[in-house]
Amino acid sequence: MVKLNKIYTRTGDDGTTGLGNGERRPKFDRRVAAYGDVDETNSAIGLARLATAASTHADLALIDVMLKRIQNDLFDLGADLCVPEPKKIQSKKNARPPPRIVASQVKQLEAAIDQLNADLSPLRSFVLPGGTPAAAALHQARTICRRAERQIVELAAIEGETVGAPAIAYVNRLSDFLFVAARFANDRGKGDILWVPGANQNEKQE
Repeated sequence: MVKLNKIYTRTGDDGTTGLGNGERRPKFDRRVAAYGDVDETNSAIGLARLATAASTHADLALIDVMLKRIQNDLFDLGADLCVPEPKKIQSKKNARPPPRIVASQVKQLEAAIDQLNADLSPLRSFVLPGGTPAAAALHQARTICRRAERQIVELAAIEGETVGAPAIAYVNRLSDFLFVAARFANDRGKGDILWVPGANQNEKQE
């Protein structure tokens, strides 16, 4: 059980923060940056849900159910990254192990992608971020998720650092889901704004 009785502790005033295993690291540490970007992705999804949770439209209601589950998964991912493998938690005896992203969570995302993608109109070009408020917010969440993925992959490449393969797969699949969900929120792709290569190159300058 998580207990947050006091919000400020002053322990970070020296520019460090504590990982879940008790280790202190600089706040600019790559691992801290990785789970920080995961947190930012979660916040962006929370903003997107302002448009999906309040809607009576069946498509947005379906997306909202999926987003709610994903937000909980992202806390699992943050906890996963906050406790490097294979170090043990320095806490009470018989404490529960930290949450880890597992393959079944990746499979759930893939199933959600397939479910939404099955009803989308075919793409004829790259999609510009925008359309409905929900779609625009989901596109923003997607780009933040891609940044989180870059941070996590870079962390995994550092000697001495460990990141579980399911964690990397999950964040990679999540950006795909957010793209498909954004299209689904745009009238199942019919309201997508498509990129027209070089569309403005021949316009006359005034």
